[in-house]
Amino acid sequence: MQKIVPFLWFDNNAEDAIRFYTSVFKDSKIIHLSPMVSIFELNGQQLMAINGGPQYKLTEAFSLMVNCETQEEVDYYWEKLCEGGSASRCGWLKDKYGLSWQIVPTVLGKLMSGNDPERAKRVMNAVLQMSKLDIATLESA
Repeated sequence: MQKIVPFLWFDNNAEDAIRFYTSVFKDSKIIHLSPMVSIFELNGQQLMAINGGPQYKLTEAFSLMVNCETQEEVDYYWEKLCEGGSASRCGWLKDKYGLSWQIVPTVLGKLMSGNDPERAKRVMNAVLQMSKLDIATLESA
């Protein structure tokens, strides 16, 4: 069993959210579905969800990051997860259930952590200008 499991609080639509998330991520499954607490898995990452009522809301203070190898992956997850939600900046979006996501190309870490601090600064400036991240633009910064 996974030692640390993100636990997501929904008002009353956890099942809808879980079905949506497992439709977006190809390697996913619903482990246990109940009216109160459910367990599901996205790309090997186990998560739990509760229909806890309106007392608490999901906020941008918590997000799930999706590492993407290609621009096609970035585009796919951005379009699917942003549908019915809202785009933000720097690769962040909020889905239609209020959960925040970061859709990030894996090359970003390499570009930001190299031995060239000026390039890292240019890359960061490029990120700050974008909503959905574009690999070609990041690499040319």
